[in-house]
Amino acid sequence: METFSRRWALMILVSLLLVVHYAAMLCNAAHPLITDDTGTQGRDRGQIEINIEFDFDRESVEGITIKEKVTEIASIISMGIVDNIDFVLGVPYQWIRVEADGIEASRENGLSDMSFEVKWRFFEKEGLGLAVKPGITFPTGDDNRGLGTGKATYSLYFISTMETGPWTFHTNLGYIGNQNRAGERTHLWHASFATEYQIINDLKLVTNIGIERNPDKASEKNPSFILGGIIYSILENLDIDFGVKGALNRSEVDYAVLSGITLRF
Repeated sequence: METFSRRWALMILVSLLLVVHYAAMLCNAAHPLITDDTGTQGRDRGQIEINIEFDFDRESVEGITIKEKVTEIASIISMGIVDNIDFVLGVPYQWIRVEADGIEASRENGLSDMSFEVKWRFFEKEGLGLAVKPGITFPTGDDNRGLGTGKATYSLYFISTMETGPWTFHTNLGYIGNQNRAGERTHLWHASFATEYQIINDLKLVTNIGIERNPDKASEKNPSFILGGIIYSILENLDIDFGVKGALNRSEVDYAVLSGITLRF
């Protein structure tokens, strides 16, 4: 009976995490975009989003073909504290599979590093918005299994959004204090740019391009990507999205497929 109760408690906890997960991500950039926007939820309002990303990467190391497949469900909850400030909590869960010459070398899954961010939109006028977003991650993932960094990290992003007619443009410049136990670089930077085009009232086309400092100390090639996708509003407060991200150089993951659902309340 006790085991049965524990199983039900675990199922309820997972369900609650998924609901919480739904509430967060549109307050970041509209998924599937990587680049964030300056939009906030507004006082006492929130958003739940569940985003799924499938990453596929292949490389050759000393004549051995290594394939890595990573699936992540990113659960984030965003709540408006005041009209121009949001608190954002992220709960990611990952599945990682690595193959060497077609033979499975490792398989891991579990909770990754949780995050907490604050987005402050400090300026908004005539279609232009400016915001800053400091954040911290907590070492909740097992770094020995490749599910986390093993240390708390921190970041600070500057965000701009410009709206003009059916077009919206977003720019992100960021710094990441990548504290870790894997011997990676600890000082990283990020730069990215995104566009949205409103085709009709309920449908948007989105594009994204970006680059980030390579955490691998052995490489001077910085990973860069390009992304394209769509966002469709099924209802006023319910969106679904789909996107494909591709590598612009060999340091980036070969390609990724992204999909999500967003509920605002």
